[in-house]
This record gives sequence, structure tokens and C-alpha cells, in this order.
Amino acid sequence: MAPLPVHPPIAPVPVPVPPRAPASTSAAAGGGDDDEVGYEVSDDHRAARKRHERAVQELLQRRRAYAMAVPTNDSAVRARLRRLGEPITLFGEGAMERRDRLRALMARLEAEGQFDRLLRAQEDEQVVPGDDDDDEGAEQIKYPFFTEGTNQLLQARVDIAMYSLPRAKARVERAKRRLADPDEDPEAEAALVVKQAADFALERSEIGDDRPLTGCSFSRDASMLATSSWSGIVKVWSLPQITRIATLKGHTERATDVAFSPVDNCLATASADKTAKLWNSDGSLLMSFDGHLDRLARLAFHPSGKYLGTASFDKTWRLWDINTGTELLLQEGHSRSVYGVSFHPDGSLAASCGFDASARVWDLRSGRLYCTLIGHVKPVLGVTFSPNGHLVATVSEDNFCRIWDLRTRQMLYSIPAHKSLISHVKFEPQEGYYLATSSYDTKAALWSTRDYKPIKSLSGHESNVTSLDISGDGQQIVTVSLDRTIKIWSCRGSARDNEMELD
Repeated sequence: MAPLPVHPPIAPVPVPVPPRAPASTSAAAGGGDDDEVGYEVSDDHRAARKRHERAVQELLQRRRAYAMAVPTNDSAVRARLRRLGEPITLFGEGAMERRDRLRALMARLEAEGQFDRLLRAQEDEQVVPGDDDDDEGAEQIKYPFFTEGTNQLLQARVDIAMYSLPRAKARVERAKRRLADPDEDPEAEAALVVKQAADFALERSEIGDDRPLTGCSFSRDASMLATSSWSGIVKVWSLPQITRIATLKGHTERATDVAFSPVDNCLATASADKTAKLWNSDGSLLMSFDGHLDRLARLAFHPSGKYLGTASFDKTWRLWDINTGTELLLQEGHSRSVYGVSFHPDGSLAASCGFDASARVWDLRSGRLYCTLIGHVKPVLGVTFSPNGHLVATVSEDNFCRIWDLRTRQMLYSIPAHKSLISHVKFEPQEGYYLATSSYDTKAALWSTRDYKPIKSLSGHESNVTSLDISGDGQQIVTVSLDRTIKIWSCRGSARDNEMELD
């Protein structure tokens, strides 16, 4: 009998054993302490974790606070604080700080669960809704939105109206006559002036002072030049040799601007000592204008020569009578410091610009705000009117020169003029065929007002160019700089050549 086959033994099937959870997992699932986990946590880590949790709680509380409905009227904020049992004002606290304190208080009460206290304060406000209205009415009565002008201001407004209306009429009639006359060709004339402007070249250069120069101005016949400097000294120079003929000492702080009168040889200066002064060209002091609460920036004469406008860091610009030294007008309106002021060639309007990134045009005959020119994104440092009467140019720290049309009250053109802030701007005084800008990129530039394309770049200064002026015939430009130099640029040689070609 054959033996039965012997099969190999069958290996046992392994039974899977569930893995044992690590100590860290079980401790984390059970919410155990760090010591039970098996590793140590430093004190710095615990402190950082507590700071993080506290910051998260503060962030959530701040979000809840900003989501709350908080009154915007200061009287309503005071009333809410009074009903919540808190002081209505603290020492040195403003309206915005008071509103923030109320918001933080309401958020804290909500976080602490004191809802009944908040609801009670809101119910009390609904019961007596007229208290805030009465407070508003009292405030409006106490602080009127206008101030009554003096009789001197009234007479000045009448005088400005009588001066400006005939000039405006003559300007409009002349423009109509030029358009109707077939012999007149404004385009050809503008092209000739622009061609001459392209030939501006440095004629003379002179050290103006021991300290940086801040302002410059030609006299009405361009026979004299005045400059101001950080030393507080203003100097008068004879042209064309740039020979000093007078030194004006009277300011106790740095001089910020200077301007010659359009009708005689008097000149006015502005200073950081909060005053403006009127001088004779021989250096004798005629008048001092005191009244500003902060340092002065720019100033300008009215075309009639009877009034002076000053811009100041006290957020106002003022109009003065140069014959009596009386302050005729204190004009508010800017929310920040006022830096520049300029007058319309007819004398009817004034323009002011400032650190609130806007320029404002005022009607001097009625005292009304004509328009606000908003477009710059940084402080506006210069404003000027064109001789044609309907264009305004502004320059700013945003490196742009913007052209505005007073008829439409809109911006016409925006010129990316320089690589740094633009300190000053002037139109060519005859017809306004070109304008000049000075900048902290050490250059001045000329621009055509037909297409606003660049004509010429005046390079020569070694530091920031702070101011410029154009002579009455448009043939000379003066620039001053922080490098303490005066530079005269001229195109008279090219003008003579062009006249010979025309002949």
C-alpha cells in the first residue's frame, strides 16, 4: 500500500494588531498639558502665545467696534457719552478722538455683556430727539458761516470792479478784432514767439547771496531785478550787468518771496517772520503788513498796484491796501497751508493754492468762490493766469503742470514737466504763447501753449531752482536757486535776427 503524500505545514495567518496611539496624539486628543505630552515649552513660547491670543481678541474687538453705529455729530457723541455715565470731553480731546473713545466704550460694554446699558442709552436718545437739534442750532447761531466785511473792503471791491470791467471789455474786443482782421495771423505769431523761445541761452550769472535764494522779480521795465534769500536780506540789482544797487534789511527771519509793483518801482517782500514789507527801490522801508499768524510763502501785486496779496501757512491769504497798510480781506477756504497767490490780468479774480492739493479762484468783486481746481495729488506750489484771461496754470509737488480753462472750469492738459517738484510757473506776459516752469531737478523748462510740447530746457544751476520770472517783453528769464546764483537767460539776439528776416 502506497504511503499517503505528506503536505507541508500551513503557516498561521497573522492577526493585525491595532497600532498604539503615540503619547503626543492621545495627550492632544485628551487636551492634556504640555508636561504630559513629553516635551517642554519655554516661557518665551508661552508668552508669545498669550500675546498672540490677546492680539486676536483686540482685533476682534476692534472689528466689532468699527461695525457699530456711532453718531457722527459731535453733539450726539457728547449726549451718548453723558447717558453712558462717561465724561463728555477730556483735556485736549478733539471731535474725532471723542468719537473714537465712544466707539471703544461701546465695544467694551458689548464684550462685557452690558447690553442693557447700551439699549438704555439708545432709548433715552429716541425719547428726546430734539436735544441734538437744539445744540446744532445754538452752534450755528454762535458760529456764523460768514463774517461781515468792513466799509474799506466794500470800497475796495467797488474800485476793483471799476478797474477790471474796462480792461476785460478791451481784452475781449481786441481778441475779436484779431480774429476778424485778415492781416492778423495769431498762429504765425505764436510760431514765431515759440521759435524765439527755443533760442533762450544763458546770458549772465551772478552769486546773489551767502545763503540760498528763494524769490526773484523783474521791475516793470526790466531795468532792475530783486532777489530774496534765506538770510532775510533782499537785494536790488541793475540790469543788464547784475550790479547791486540796494540792500533791503528789515526781516528777522528768512525772506520767502519778492515782487515788484506793476505800476512803479516799489517792491514787496514776504518773510518767515509772519510779515510782509513794502520798500522803495533805493532801500527805504515804506510800510509793514502785520497780521498773519504763521510764516508767509508767496505774494503778488494786484494789476492796479493798489493792493497786495500774501499767502501764509496759517491757512489764509490776505489782501492789503498798500497806501494805508490796512488788511482789507482775510480769506479762508483752504484746509491746509496756503503757498501761492496770483491775480487775473484784468484784476477781477484772484487764485490761491496750497498744501491741500487744490487751487481756488476767487471773485474779488463779490467775494464769492468762483471754482476749485482739483486734480493734483500733492501740494500745489504755484498758480498763474494767462494774459488771454481764460487759462490758469498750476504746478505741484507731483511733478505735473496742469492747465485749466476758467470758462468750463475743467482741466485742459496735464504736463509731466519735471523729474522733481515744480516750484514756480509763469506765462509769457505778452500773449501767453509759452509758459516757464522751475523745478527742484535743477532745471527750468519752456512749454508751448499751443500744443504744450517742450520748447527748451534751461540747464545751468547746480541745485534746486526755487523761483523764476519773465520780463515784460518776454525776451528775458531770470532763475534763482539754492546754489545761491542768479542766472539771466535771453533770446534778444535771435529776436533781432527774426526782425531782420521779417523786414
